[in-house]
Amino acid sequence: MSAPIERPDFEAQIRELKQQLIQAQKLSTVGSLASSMTHEFNNILTTIINYAKLGLRHKDDATREKALDKILNAGQRASKITTGLLAYARRGGDRREPIGLIELVQEVLVLVEKDLQMHRVRLQTQFEGQPAALVNACQIQQVLLNLIVNARQAMEGGGQLTIGVRANTETGMAELVVRDTGCGIPGDQLRKIFDSFFTTKTADAGGQGGTGLGLALAREVIEAHQGRIRVDSVVGKGTTFTLKLPLVAVPPPRNSAVIRPQAVAVRSIAN
Repeated sequence: MSAPIERPDFEAQIRELKQQLIQAQKLSTVGSLASSMTHEFNNILTTIINYAKLGLRHKDDATREKALDKILNAGQRASKITTGLLAYARRGGDRREPIGLIELVQEVLVLVEKDLQMHRVRLQTQFEGQPAALVNACQIQQVLLNLIVNARQAMEGGGQLTIGVRANTETGMAELVVRDTGCGIPGDQLRKIFDSFFTTKTADAGGQGGTGLGLALAREVIEAHQGRIRVDSVVGKGTTFTLKLPLVAVPPPRNSAVIRPQAVAVRSIAN
């Protein structure tokens, strides 16, 4: 009697391919931020070097204390960026845990602050309460990072980006909002933006454009978390993406280099 024919586990293969796609999208998004991150680290190193020289030249304690304080602040800023980047790059797999969404958003904003400044985009955060959801942190941060980069690209001459996090107790859903004042999306394209390989981005000078996978992957990730993603857009005024995830009990604080906000926080980054 012949041995049974082994059939490939197609579901396992599909899961593996999805993880590879997420990882590729992560690398692509980080790559788009590489220039601004390099510029940021160059500024940090310049600050450290200049104040180290100042401290060495002066003998009085007040000047040296000021120099050491500036060096410490610059080092802490660099530590936040590298900690956030390493955490973002290393997270993976399918594990989900209850996580405070404001904390999750703040970790992403550490990575994009300089990029937004370089492109004259003002950032405003609107945080309400301490909503939490049962999520895969890596996947949700990838969705947010992709939406933020898309929003920045839609504001070629600069503009305002608003990131909101709130809990809707009536629906039992946490809401994450990404709103820009960019060019907007025409109605005929708006119906297609979540389709795989559909993109509104034109090729740049190097022939590189959008892959058309970012928003398709975003919808799949959010729906896999029993959530929903909604988009509203007006040509010439801007676009708003709203992510909705089921609320869970507030978890204990995680070890993080990012400072947790107060109950309501609004902050802006000047040009």
